[in-house]
Amino acid sequence: MTGSSATKLLNGGVCHRSVNGKNASKNGFVKNHCLFEQPRKYRRPGEKNQNATHNSSLYKKPFAESFEETPLLVAVLTYMGYGILTIFGYLRDFLRHWNIEKCHVARERDEQKDFVPLYQDFENFYTRNLYMRIRDNWNRPICSVPGAKVNLVERVTHNYNWTFEHTGKVVKEVINMGSYNYLGFAENVGTCADAAVEATHKYGVGVASTRCEMGNLDIHEELEQLAARFLGVESSMSFGMGFATNSMNIPALTGKGCLILSDELNHASLVLGARLSASTIRVFKHNNMQSLEKLLRDAIVHGQPRTHRPWKKILIVVEGIYSMEGSIVRLPEVIALKKRYKAYLYLDEAHSIGALGPNGKGVVDYFGLDPRDVDIMMGTFTKSFGAAGGYIGGRKDLIDYLRCHSHSALYATSMSPPVAQQIITSMKIIMGEDGTSLGASRLRQLSENTTYFRRRLRELGFIIYGNDDSPVVPLMLYMPAKIGAFGREMLKRNIGTVVVGFPATPIIESRARFCVSAAHTREMLDTALGAISEVGELLQIKYSRRQQPLPSLGWMSEESLLQD
Repeated sequence: MTGSSATKLLNGGVCHRSVNGKNASKNGFVKNHCLFEQPRKYRRPGEKNQNATHNSSLYKKPFAESFEETPLLVAVLTYMGYGILTIFGYLRDFLRHWNIEKCHVARERDEQKDFVPLYQDFENFYTRNLYMRIRDNWNRPICSVPGAKVNLVERVTHNYNWTFEHTGKVVKEVINMGSYNYLGFAENVGTCADAAVEATHKYGVGVASTRCEMGNLDIHEELEQLAARFLGVESSMSFGMGFATNSMNIPALTGKGCLILSDELNHASLVLGARLSASTIRVFKHNNMQSLEKLLRDAIVHGQPRTHRPWKKILIVVEGIYSMEGSIVRLPEVIALKKRYKAYLYLDEAHSIGALGPNGKGVVDYFGLDPRDVDIMMGTFTKSFGAAGGYIGGRKDLIDYLRCHSHSALYATSMSPPVAQQIITSMKIIMGEDGTSLGASRLRQLSENTTYFRRRLRELGFIIYGNDDSPVVPLMLYMPAKIGAFGREMLKRNIGTVVVGFPATPIIESRARFCVSAAHTREMLDTALGAISEVGELLQIKYSRRQQPLPSLGWMSEESLLQD
C-alpha cells in the first residue's frame, strides 16, 4: 500500500484494478506470483502436508496444516445419529403437546397463537431435544483462577439438565485445557497481580465515564502508546470489550457502497460488525486464495450491483488464528492479493497476538512481515495477556478518525484501571522490558508445548485439525452422542476441556477443542494425553487413517437414549 492508504480508507478512495501489463491465467494471481495452488475443495486434503507451501519468496518457513477428510462410515453414522435424535425429538414434542410429558421450555401462550412467533421453531426444537442432552458440559462454575489448573463447583441435575443444583462440594485440581490462557498470565500471584492491586488502590476499579468525557486516564494513554510500540504501528487505541472492538469499529470504517470480503469462518463479532456497517458482504472459502482472488477480480470488473460503479472501498477481513479450526491465515498471500487489487486489510489477531511469532507479536511476526502492510490490526487482551478488552492499531490518521467515529470509543465506559495495568505489565514482560527473560521463556514454552501436544495426539491415532504451530487444537469427535460423553469422561479423569458441536461447527464435524498454555508442565500434558487416549479407546474416536477402527454406533448408545 502507498503512504496514503489509511487516508483513502477513511475518505472512501475508489479501488481500481492494477494490471501492470500482465494477463491473469486460469488460476489468476496465485499462479502468476508462484504461490502454491489451493485444493479445489475446502478441508479435503488427504495427507497432512498437502497444504505446505512451495514458494520461499512469500513464506520464510514451512507452513503445514492438517484437515484430514471425515471417514465415510463415520459421516454416515453421524448423519444417522442426528436423524435418530430428530425422530425421538418429534416424538417427545408430540408427548409434550398432549401433556403426557412435562415441558420445561418456554412456549407461546394460546392467546398469542395468531401473533408473530417470538421463537424460531427449529432453534427451540434443537435446544430442547438435542442441546439439552449435553448441556451439562457447558457453563460449569469455576471457583479459582483459570490457570493451568482450576477448581470447579460440583453440580447435579435431577431433571435431565433442565436445571442444576450445587452440592456444596468442589472438584479440585482439574487440569485446564479449555481456557485461552496461552502465556499463563491468568494468575493471582506474581508481578502482574501485584501491579493490578497497586492500580486498584490508586485508581479504583471503575471509571464511570467514557474516554471522551471524564474517563481518559493516564494509564490508558500509557497502554495505547505501549501497544503501538509492541505492534510496530504509528498509533493504537484500546477498548473495554473485545467483541465490541470488531462489531462497533467495522461500521465506522465501511458503509453503503463498500464491499467486505469475509472468510467463511470469521468470528461472530466480525460478522455482526460487517452486517451493521450496511456494506455489501461476500464470503470466500476458508483460507482459499483462489476463492478470494475471484471475488476481488469480480468486484473490480463488475463494480456495484445495478449501477456498476466502482466500490468505494474493498475491505478483506480475516483472522490470525481461527479458534474452531486451529488454522492460521495465509497472510503473505492475502497481503499480496490486497496489494495487487488495491484493497484494504482488516486482521483480527484475537487468538494469535502473544501466541505466535518469535517475539509474541502475532501472525505478522510469525511470517516476518511488515506491520504497515496491514491497514487495520485488531486484537484482544482477553487471551494471551490474561485481561479484558481489545485494541486497534494502524496509521495515526486512522486511529484519530476512529476516536471520533467509533461507537465503542464514544459511548462505552473506559477500561477498568487494574485491567489496563494487567495488560501493561504482561506486555512489558513479553517485550522483555521488565528486565527478565520471563517473556521469552513463556513464548518458548508455549511453542514447545504446542508441538509436543499435537505430535502426541497424532501418534495416538486421533484426527486433529489446524496448523502445526497453533496452540488451538481441535480433536474430531463427529458423532453427537460422543460430544457429551467425551466431556463427561474427561472430567471424571480431572481434565477440563471444551466440546463443540452444531451449530458452532458443521453438523458432521463435532469436536473437542484443547487450548495449550505455557503454564502447562510436561507432566500435565502427559496426564491429559493419557486421559484422552483412555477416553478415545472407550468411545472409539481414534479415526485417523493410520488405524481406522470400526466406530461404535454412538447414536445408539445407552447414555444417548437415556440422557433426557
